[in-house]
Amino acid sequence: MKQPKPATEITARMNALWYDELPFEDEREKDCALRGLIEAADDLVIRNDEEKDVWSVKDYAFLKEADAAPKSVNPSLWRNTLYNSYAGLFEVCDGIYQVRGYDMANATFIRTDSGWLVFDVMMCTENMKAAKALMEKHFGPISVRAVLYSHSHIDHYGGILGLIDREDAADAALPLSEQLASGKTVVLAPAGFLKYAVSENVYAGIAMGRRAQYQYGTLLMPGRYGRMGIGIGLGQTVGSTGLIAPTYEIRSNETLIIDGLEIRFQLTPGTEAPVEMHAYFPKYRGLWLAENCTGTMHNLYTLRGAQVRDAAAWAHYILEAEQLFGKETDVVFQSHNWPHWGRESIQEYMENTAAVYQFIHDQTLRLINFGYTAAEISNSLRLPERLNRVWYTRQYYGTLSHNIKAVYQKYMGWYDANPVNLNPLSPEETAKKWAEYLGDVDAVLEKARRDYEAGEYQWVAQITKELVFADPTNQAARELCADALEQLGYQAESGPWRNAYLTGALELREGNQAARARNPVGGIDNRLAMTAEMMLDFIRIRSDSLAAQDDDLSMNFIVEDEGERLFLKRRAGVTLIYKDLTDPDAACTVTCSKQQLLGLMLRRQEALASLKIEGDATAVMRLLRYMSPITQTFNIIEP
Repeated sequence: MKQPKPATEITARMNALWYDELPFEDEREKDCALRGLIEAADDLVIRNDEEKDVWSVKDYAFLKEADAAPKSVNPSLWRNTLYNSYAGLFEVCDGIYQVRGYDMANATFIRTDSGWLVFDVMMCTENMKAAKALMEKHFGPISVRAVLYSHSHIDHYGGILGLIDREDAADAALPLSEQLASGKTVVLAPAGFLKYAVSENVYAGIAMGRRAQYQYGTLLMPGRYGRMGIGIGLGQTVGSTGLIAPTYEIRSNETLIIDGLEIRFQLTPGTEAPVEMHAYFPKYRGLWLAENCTGTMHNLYTLRGAQVRDAAAWAHYILEAEQLFGKETDVVFQSHNWPHWGRESIQEYMENTAAVYQFIHDQTLRLINFGYTAAEISNSLRLPERLNRVWYTRQYYGTLSHNIKAVYQKYMGWYDANPVNLNPLSPEETAKKWAEYLGDVDAVLEKARRDYEAGEYQWVAQITKELVFADPTNQAARELCADALEQLGYQAESGPWRNAYLTGALELREGNQAARARNPVGGIDNRLAMTAEMMLDFIRIRSDSLAAQDDDLSMNFIVEDEGERLFLKRRAGVTLIYKDLTDPDAACTVTCSKQQLLGLMLRRQEALASLKIEGDATAVMRLLRYMSPITQTFNIIEP
C-alpha cells in the first residue's frame, strides 16, 4: 500500500495560523475532560470473541507523546482528539458516573435506591460489556433497574446486549408500574424511537454504512498522517451491535420515579435526532443533555446521510431546558465528551451552543432571501468572533459550511432555481464532456500541477475529479486528485472532513477498499426488534418495482406471537401494506411467527419451508423474487 505524503509547506503555514486564531492558552475544556477521573484507560484495547480488536485507545498514544501538533494535523483537531483520548471511569457527581473513551459515545451510570439506571449503552456489545466490567470493578455487581436510550442513533443503543440479556428486559405489554415491580429492566426511549432507529440503520443501512467509511475513517489507521478524532469521540467501533425495543416510551414532558429516583423528562424532537430527550435528576442537581450540547459544533446534516435536522428547534430546546432546569442545575452531562460544572459556566455553555445553531438558521435564511445559493452562503458566512473562539462549539464534527447547506436544503431543497440545474447530466457524462471540451488532458494536468504547487488544493481536486470520472484509468489524474485531497485533509479542523479527504485519497491510489472494511455487525440482534410491518417494508424497499410491474399479487400475513395482521397487495410493481387488516379475497394467507417472518425477509430457505400457507403458495416466492442484491462496496470517489 502506498505511503501518505507529508504536509506541504503551504499546509504547514495554514495550520500554524490556527495558533493566532484560537485561544490555545484557555484549557478549561481540558480541565473538564479530566475532572472526576477514577481510573484511566490509556492502554485500552477491546477485543471480540474471535480475539480481533474492535476498539483501541492505545492506538492514540502518539497524541500524549508529542509536544505539539505535527504539520499534517490541524492544531485545533489535534487538541480535541487529545482530550477525547482521556478514557476511563469518571465521577460526574456523587451518584453519577461515566465511562468515557470506551466507544464513540459514553455510558452514564446513575445510582438508584437499590441499583442503577444506565443512560445510553454505547454502540457495540463488546465495548458496553467492558464498560460494565469497569464499573463493577469499583462498585460491585451492577443491578440495572432501567436503561434509557436518549435517541435513535445506533451509538446510543447498539451496545445493549453487553449490559443486559434480552430476557432481562421487562414485558412491554405490561403497564409501566408493573414493569417496575417485576424486577426486570425497564427500557425507556422517546416516542417513535423504534421507527427512526430502523429507518436509519436498516432501510438505508447499506448506503449509510459505505458512506460512514468515509465519515469515520474506518479504512484509515490512527496517526499523524491518518485518522484523528471525530469531535464526539475517537471514532467508530467495529464490534457487534444489538437492539432491545423500548418497553416504555416517553410521550410528553413527564416525570417518572424509577427505584426511588425522580427523573423529569424533556422531549426534544427534530434536534440532533428525529426523536430525542433530555432528563433532569433533582436528587443530583444534574441535567442530561443527550446529544444537543456535545462540546462541539454538531451536524445539521451528517456526511453519512440522514434526515436534515432543524436548527431552530435545536436552539429552542436547549433554551427551554435552561429555562426549565437551569437554576436547579450544578452539572450538565451528555452522551459524548465531558460534563460542565457550575451555574455560570452551564448557562454560558447552553446559551453559546444554542446561539450557534440559531445563527446558522437565521443568517442562512436571511441570505436565501437575497437570492444566494447554498454554495454562495457557505463560502461567505462566518460565525461572530465571540462564538468563533468558543472551544466547545468549534467545528470538530459538524462544520459551518455543510450546516449552512443543511438549512438551505430544509427550506429550499436541492434546486437552486437556475433552470440549467433542473435536470443535469450524470457525473460521469458531465466529466466526459468536460474532458472533450478541455481538449489536451496532459495540458490540463500540467496546469493543475501548477495550481497544486500554489496551494489551490480545492480547485485541483475539483478539476482532476472530472478527469477521473471521464477516465478512471487516468493514473496521473488519480494521483494528483489524491495529493490535493490529502492536503485538504491535513488542514481540516473537522474530524469527519479529514477522514473523508484521506479516505478519498486512499481509494484513488489503491482502488475501492470497501471490501476490507470492518463495519459494525447488526445481524439478527438488530432486526429482531423490527415489527412485522417493518419487515414487510424492508422487502418492499429492496424490491425492483419496474421488474415486478407485470406480476400483481395479494397476501395476508398473520404473525401469531405478535398478534399482528397485515394485508399486502402489489399492483403495477408497487407494494402496498395495510396494517390490522386481512382480505378474504387475498391469493394466499401466511401464518407465521415473527422469527419466521424475519427469515422470510432474509430469504432463508428454512424459514420459507416452515411457513403455513393457505392458497397460492407461489405468491411467497413471487414476493421475494424481485428483491435486489445490494452490496456495501459501491464506488464513491470514482464512477
